[in-house]
Amino acid sequence: MTPRPDHDPAQRTDVLGEPWLAETIDLGHDEEGPVVATLVSRRAARPTGRAVLHVHGFADYFFQVEYAAWWLERGYDFYALDLRKYGRSLLPGQTANHVTDLAAYDEELDAAWGLITSRDDHDHVVASAHSTGGLTLPLWLDRRRPPQLAGVVLNSPWLDLQGSVLLRTIGTVVLKELGRRRPLQEIKREVNGLYGRSLHRDHDGEWDFDLDWKPLESFRIHAGWLRAIRDGHARLQQGLEVPAPVLVLSSDRSSLPTDMTDDVHESDVVLEVPQIRRWATAVGPHVTYVAVRGARHDVVLSRRPARERVYAELERWHAAYVTD
Repeated sequence: MTPRPDHDPAQRTDVLGEPWLAETIDLGHDEEGPVVATLVSRRAARPTGRAVLHVHGFADYFFQVEYAAWWLERGYDFYALDLRKYGRSLLPGQTANHVTDLAAYDEELDAAWGLITSRDDHDHVVASAHSTGGLTLPLWLDRRRPPQLAGVVLNSPWLDLQGSVLLRTIGTVVLKELGRRRPLQEIKREVNGLYGRSLHRDHDGEWDFDLDWKPLESFRIHAGWLRAIRDGHARLQQGLEVPAPVLVLSSDRSSLPTDMTDDVHESDVVLEVPQIRRWATAVGPHVTYVAVRGARHDVVLSRRPARERVYAELERWHAAYVTD
């Protein structure tokens, strides 16, 4: 294909340092002021028509450069989108991570996909997402069904609300009414910070990330946002038709530790794995689900042995269903 220039003038060196680039997507204004998203990118060694678009989870942003390197080594340009009010896109005075309708993200997803496919000339794109992004992205893909979509990788997608059936049914009714009337009402929850500590290299982990953008004890959640999540869960559980092979990865088990034990490092301490297993096939007609022994909630941030199993499963799926 025709070589492209090193980067568009609108792009700048990202906080990850060269050769990572970032560009701002202007999304206008809302009641809190200007709104932006940020598209981060890095080119493969040679010009290519292949790309990955990755979307982060809640209380998160893109920093998983080892995961990106796996795709870059296979000849994909790698893009990651920090959604509005997350990470690089979080502006002063904004309510972090907050929206009242997951379809609000259509605007930046549409824009990012257009930049990747139309401006940068990619016709073979793998969509990737983690946790809450693993709910938001499939909903968008189901609505848009872009022709360039070659595959989908969902890393511990959030497909249902944790807790008992009673909590999920009666609690959701109450929650939706509260979210409609008082969208910024904080929903109290207990976060012990063990998961964040298990990841960050200054604590018990091996990864470096910005604690202002990904706090150890997460961000506050609000009723309007949780209402939007439950609406998204309901839509997904009706069954989507994402038109590409899908790989869903998760840990093999969940746990609720109260101290920094191996459970924190070797299980999902955020979501319920049985729910991921139950709803994985609701994403589309062609889904591969793999439970990775010893993986964390963000499976690509697991300890080395589990991480190697994650990449082996990704390699197997990619070779079987995505490589053309």
